[in-house]
Amino acid sequence: MSTPSLTALTPAPGQSRGLRSITVARGDMDPQSGLLEYVVRNDAHTWIRRGGGLVAYGETARFTTTGPDRFTQAQEWWRRELAGAEVQDDLGVPGTGLIAFGSFAFSKTSSHESRLIVPEVVIGCSEGRTWLTYITDDAGAELSAEAAEAALAAYLVEPDADRSPDPADHLGPGVLSEEQYELAVEEGVKHVQGGELSKVVLARDVVAHLASPVATAQVLRELAVRYEDCWTYAVDGLIGSTPEMLIKVENNTAQARVLAGTLDRAGAPLDDPGYPTRVLAGSDKQLHEHQIAIDSLTETLQPFTSSMTSHSEPFVLQLPNVWHLASDVTAQLAVDDRGQVPTSLALVQALHPTAAVCGTPTTVAGALIRELEHLQRGPYAGPVGWIDAGGNGEWGIALRGAVVETPTRVRLYAGCGIVEGSQPAAELAETWSKFRPMIEALGLTAPS
Repeated sequence: MSTPSLTALTPAPGQSRGLRSITVARGDMDPQSGLLEYVVRNDAHTWIRRGGGLVAYGETARFTTTGPDRFTQAQEWWRRELAGAEVQDDLGVPGTGLIAFGSFAFSKTSSHESRLIVPEVVIGCSEGRTWLTYITDDAGAELSAEAAEAALAAYLVEPDADRSPDPADHLGPGVLSEEQYELAVEEGVKHVQGGELSKVVLARDVVAHLASPVATAQVLRELAVRYEDCWTYAVDGLIGSTPEMLIKVENNTAQARVLAGTLDRAGAPLDDPGYPTRVLAGSDKQLHEHQIAIDSLTETLQPFTSSMTSHSEPFVLQLPNVWHLASDVTAQLAVDDRGQVPTSLALVQALHPTAAVCGTPTTVAGALIRELEHLQRGPYAGPVGWIDAGGNGEWGIALRGAVVETPTRVRLYAGCGIVEGSQPAAELAETWSKFRPMIEALGLTAPS
């Protein structure tokens, strides 16, 4: 069993540090830029879609852990923090009051630390409401609108500068070369054909080497503008813009978006609007891969729900770099014996890893991933998002993203679902299409 970080449980095991917060309504959001006007520092925690969401700065509390019990331990820590907290929140909508941003390792065997981070200030925007939350563990601190505004202003006084591309910036290989990745895909197909599993997701990495420190805030703004239908995220050096919602909980309703099946838009005919639907929805391989993913999610989610609806057929989701087969699922959460509904983090624990990022069966796919990938996924393809005091939250899958390893080195990840009909060259090309959002946001150029 893993051990939580000692600092997370200060001052004593099982006791809260005494978090205090105030949330106040605001009305000064620029309707054109939305929350992007606040993404001006490289250390921001973000969760943005179509201009709304959450942007946060600072750190009031942190919990880290590793291992198979990482979700359970994080939930227990969050409950302890909430139990001793003082909260002033007149809005009472999802995302207000006490909140923690989180990022969890993909694998239960990973040494990468999963984390929950309680920020100091949070700007939120949803459904026409804008708010500011100030969080402190100082028992003598003033909780007022003025104190909250002063805390925010202190973070915004010196925005971080943007960077310009440099001729010395370049992409380097990751753990596997292109040829080695194709061999891994070929081996994965053999395992599928042998009947050991029906799908395995194989990822690879590339490394961006920059001549000057990465401007994370600039990268996030680029992603949020170009990929407005995705969820642009940043938590502790993990950045990206994911098209896939693992689970969203708002009061008693849960929502998820499942993606499986990909078509690169590069080179697609410009005068054929029916092309993506014909190619994706007409492909047995793509439909099979998608069905595995949607069945995996709905079967796992079903015990937590009183009712559930999903599209009878997947739809084609259009993004700037690719088309995906997608399905949205909505469920009413069931009340348990204690009269409670599951929190967003409890559902994350039940759902992760999905077939969309691991494979089916999960145990067999996970073992094959460790055998064939040869890389540490860390937080890639793990849950990333936020949870509030009411258990509401939004948790995406950390895709189309990267990890900032040093100020000048950024590791990018991309993966593909391997099924019986997969072709190594096509899967390699698909990884490049999935790298493209981060490559472009960093100001780099992908190989032809």
